[in-house]
Amino acid sequence: MVLDETIQKFGFMRYIGAFSVNKNSMQVMASLNYAAQLLDGPDNMVVIFPQGKLHSNFVDEVKFEKGLSKIITSPASFQYVLAATFVENFEHKKPSVYVGLKTIDKNQIDDLTHLQTAYQQHYQSTKSQQTRITV
Repeated sequence: MVLDETIQKFGFMRYIGAFSVNKNSMQVMASLNYAAQLLDGPDNMVVIFPQGKLHSNFVDEVKFEKGLSKIITSPASFQYVLAATFVENFEHKKPSVYVGLKTIDKNQIDDLTHLQTAYQQHYQSTKSQQTRITV
């Protein structure tokens, strides 16, 4: 689930199963309900950019958009997989991508604020591991 503006910039996302949401439209609730319904299927995975856009590696804090709270309250049974991705150009000629993943059971998260706090801790931890310099 990606913002319309992002999917227009990065058209390849359509080919990996991304669907767009326009947060200034009346259809935003339909898109959020669709994402929540997808989670009812045990073989489905929904990837969401809860901050609403792609950010630079140099951002210290990631703020979530409030629409995610609609999915959090879904009765579906699922788990969160938090991902923090960093691109670097240090060791090799081509850029390297470092991805930190962490799973959290749905029952451990009460609300959007709690999820954002858990993500922020994961993001900072992943960022500090990625930026360690070995000599």
